[in-house]
Amino acid sequence: MARTSVRLREKEGRRKACFLRCVLLLALWAGVCRLETSGSDRHVSAAPRSGSQITPRPPLQCCSHASPGSSVLQERGPAGRLSRVCSGGSVLPALRMKLDLALSGTLISLAVLALLPPGCAQQAADDACSVQILVPGLKGDAGEKGDKGAPGRPGRVGPTGEKGEKGDSGDIGPPGPNGEPGIPCECSQLRKAIGEMDNQVTQLTSELKFIKNAVAGVRETDSKLYLLVKEEKRYADAQLSCQGRGGTLAMPKDEAANGLMAAYLAQAGLARVFIGINDLEQEGAFVYSDRTPVQAFSKWRGGEPNNAYDEEDCVEMVASGGWNDVACHITMYFLCEFDKESV
Repeated sequence: MARTSVRLREKEGRRKACFLRCVLLLALWAGVCRLETSGSDRHVSAAPRSGSQITPRPPLQCCSHASPGSSVLQERGPAGRLSRVCSGGSVLPALRMKLDLALSGTLISLAVLALLPPGCAQQAADDACSVQILVPGLKGDAGEKGDKGAPGRPGRVGPTGEKGEKGDSGDIGPPGPNGEPGIPCECSQLRKAIGEMDNQVTQLTSELKFIKNAVAGVRETDSKLYLLVKEEKRYADAQLSCQGRGGTLAMPKDEAANGLMAAYLAQAGLARVFIGINDLEQEGAFVYSDRTPVQAFSKWRGGEPNNAYDEEDCVEMVASGGWNDVACHITMYFLCEFDKESV
């Protein structure tokens, strides 16, 4: 590879030398052209040489083929004789121009031969017109190991790794120091006040229950409230009325609730009311208003339900607490049920 690079440098040097020679030849050619132009002007306007006499004469005395504007030159030769030369309008300047061109060509050829060393022309032509294919040489021996370089710049911070697993709990530390003693409590007076408040709450609860029963006509159990609505409505409208109040038609799901509702009905002096039981979706499959089936408890009167006239799909409660299926389009009073937590 080293020899190949030396050959490339030598070739590049030869090309530069030939280029400089071409530049010098162009400069020489420009100088010769200027000399040629100025020489032609001097030949035409030069004064007569010493020892010669030039006398212009009329064209007719020169020669028979003289044209207008020509002149006759008399020049004294080496033997002292006068000789006539007939010069037309452009004969002598043309001859002199040819001599000058021949002289310029000779000078250029001599300059080229002087500037170019032997074999340069052939070598330059070969260099300019040929393409050399350089084949790499054999692989050399491995060089010695260089010195260790300087450490590079620190790289960018990598992405955050995934969260590791939770480690084991550490050992329990020693107990802390004891705190300062608190202020002594006189609990006897506080306990007495709390007892009095409990008694007042119990009394107020009893009074509130009496007011509900006496004024609003509401009956209640531990978790339910029951309200008798004395408005005659069809079954569907009665259900909507209870829902508008935040409840539903009363659902007697056990003996205690059924007995409380029957006593409520008898105390009000009513014979019957709508309750929340029907088989509107499937005949014979009675469900409560919340769509739970009537299974564990029922209070049907004897011979009921009988679906008389094939239209009895709703249920009423009579004052004795019994149930009876009736038509849904008839109107009567109804019982509503409410959850205490939602009231």
